[in-house]
Amino acid sequence: QVQLVESGGGLVQPGGSLRLSCAASGSFRSFNVMGWYRQAPGNQRELVASMPNVGTATYADSVKGRFAISRDNAKNTVYLQMNSLKPEDTAVYYCRYYSLDYGQYWGQGTQVTVSS
Repeated sequence: QVQLVESGGGLVQPGGSLRLSCAASGSFRSFNVMGWYRQAPGNQRELVASMPNVGTATYADSVKGRFAISRDNAKNTVYLQMNSLKPEDTAVYYCRYYSLDYGQYWGQGTQVTVSS
């Protein structure tokens, strides 16, 4: 069982920044991937960025150059630094964990609203 605890969402003006955090419970030594997805009303959930514990990150084209994902493997925590936010970034952001040992888990979601 893996539990994911997210934090850092909120309301921000266009052009502003937010930092999301997601901490995973447990001890993970095998290959795993942590990442962020988002879902806006009426839309499907989509990948924002993901990063394995060993390897390079993947980003959606819509956030490249504005968002940065990072991990602290010692703390089992993944971060998403979001800069130059746009109204179209408004969504519920979900943290995801995946490994062959534990399978797939989702966080509870955190609301990000970009509005003036």
